[in-house]
Amino acid sequence: MTQAVRQSRGPRSLINSVLNSDGKPHPLENTFVAVTLVLGVLAFVSSAFNNLHLLSSWSGLVGILTGAYGQYISATTGERFLLIIGLGASAFGFFLGMAHGGLFGGLIG
Repeated sequence: MTQAVRQSRGPRSLINSVLNSDGKPHPLENTFVAVTLVLGVLAFVSSAFNNLHLLSSWSGLVGILTGAYGQYISATTGERFLLIIGLGASAFGFFLGMAHGGLFGGLIG
């Protein structure tokens, strides 16, 4: 008799099916996705506070750079989709951080 294939249910299998949709693991690309998303959330949330402009501008800048390189080496559509979400959040946080005081915020000059 043929056996039905078991598909595991859970957040890890969902992430794995989205990021590795071609069936091959991509640890480097997935790391860039995770770092870009974390930095994007950090920049986005910290940009809401005027006194955290150093955190939001620097995390946004690094998030933009990691997201851009992640786009360059990405292998699947799911990776590209999540990278764009992280890039947008990073850019939003970066630009608001720059408007609130910039990368150095009066420390230089």
